[in-house]
Amino acid sequence: MTRRTEWPDSAGFDSAAGDAENRSRRSRGAASEKDGTAGDGGGSVPSRAGSGPPRTPEEQARAICLRLLTGSPRTRRQLADALRERGIPDEAAEEVLARFEDVGLINDAAFADAWVESRHHGRGLARRALARELRTKGVDSALIDEAVGRLDAEQEESTARELVDRKLRTTRGLDRDKRLRRLAGMLARKGYPEGLALRVVRRALEEEGEDPDLLDHHLPDA
Repeated sequence: MTRRTEWPDSAGFDSAAGDAENRSRRSRGAASEKDGTAGDGGGSVPSRAGSGPPRTPEEQARAICLRLLTGSPRTRRQLADALRERGIPDEAAEEVLARFEDVGLINDAAFADAWVESRHHGRGLARRALARELRTKGVDSALIDEAVGRLDAEQEESTARELVDRKLRTTRGLDRDKRLRRLAGMLARKGYPEGLALRVVRRALEEEGEDPDLLDHHLPDA
C-alpha cells in the first residue's frame, strides 16, 4: 500500500458538498430578491435567515446532509441515522440519500479506502481495528474487506515495528516482564494479532541487546 491519503480530506466530498450548497444559496437569494421569501417552485430551499426550517421533509433532509458533509465525509448509514434522529420520514430520507449517492456526495467505498489509509498511517491501526471502526460507521462488509485488503501483511508488520521502536525508548529501565507487557499490549490495542505482536517485540528487544535465551523463556511461542 503505497498511496497515502490524509483524513478527512478525501474523495472530493467537501468540494462537492460546498458546490451544491453554493448553488442552493444562489437559488434562495434570487427568490428572496424577487418576493422577499424563498420561492416555492423549482425545489428551492427556503432562506435560513428569518424564514425558519425548510418546508418539506426532503428539503430538510437535503439541508441536514449538506451541512454534515461540508464538515467531513460521512457514510450513508451515518447520514441516515442523523436524519432519523431529526425526525425525517424514512421515505424522504431514502429519496435524498439515493440522490446524494447518484451524484457522488455519498461514497462508502471511497470513505472506507480513505479511512484505512489515514488511520493506519496516522494512528498505526491494524486491519482488525480498522475493520471494527468501519463496521461501527455502517460500511458494508464487502467494502470493508476490500479496503482493509489493500493493507498487506508486510506493510502491517512494518508499521507494528515502527510503533514498537518508538515505544521502546519510553520503557527503558523497566524490568523485562513489564516491558514485554507494555509493548505487546500497545500492539494488541491497535488490533495487531498476538503472534505478529510477539514476533515484532522479540525482534526489537534482541536488536536492542536482550539475551535471546531469556526471551525464549518469556516469549516461547514468538
